[in-house]
Amino acid sequence: RLYALCSATTFVFLSTGPMVSGSLVKGKVGQNITVPCFYTVKRTQDITSMCWGRDSCPVSKCYQTIIWTDGWKVTEQYNSRYMLKGNLLMGDVSLTIVNAEEGDSGIYCCRVEISGWFNDQTSNHKVVIEKARISTASPHIYTSEQTSAHGSTSESSFTITRTWPLVSASEAPQTASGPCSSASDCLDVTSNLQNASVLHPSQQYSENGLYIGIGLCAVLLAILILALFIT
Repeated sequence: RLYALCSATTFVFLSTGPMVSGSLVKGKVGQNITVPCFYTVKRTQDITSMCWGRDSCPVSKCYQTIIWTDGWKVTEQYNSRYMLKGNLLMGDVSLTIVNAEEGDSGIYCCRVEISGWFNDQTSNHKVVIEKARISTASPHIYTSEQTSAHGSTSESSFTITRTWPLVSASEAPQTASGPCSSASDCLDVTSNLQNASVLHPSQQYSENGLYIGIGLCAVLLAILILALFIT
């Protein structure tokens, strides 16, 4: 009977104690994340000690303690990235995680120690730290513009210069794409054409006419010599 009475008394104390509250806090890697936690301060006597720890709140104190305060200032700090930036004297004991990492994800316990049996104010907060998203969008290609004197714009043009290998005179084409730029260029083209193995038809006709003229002169000269000899 005594055991039953003690169990019932313990149950009454636990059931009449403050309920455990909590919240879900999400953030991204590299950000500063704030996990909220407050308690009521109406007078100086209400300022009390508290702690933050990893994992759910145990029956007393904090498990894997991160920070302890005496109500006025931080007395213990186990990681420089975990700090209290709120006004402690006003009951703001929110936890700030500086430069959050994926390993910071998990359950955090905020315990405010209030005098009396099972009067501590506890809250469990779930923190989720996600990786920053990497953009997969294709890069944009921007066309630079030039502004004329009249204020109009036009797309700038780009000239691509290609360097071709040198071609020997025997491999060079015999047709020109345009007139000679100078007299020396024309002389060079004429000499290259004369060195070619195949002659243009007009050149063949001029050479045949030259041979015929020489033959006629030889015949006339022979006739003249024969007439002088007979005379």
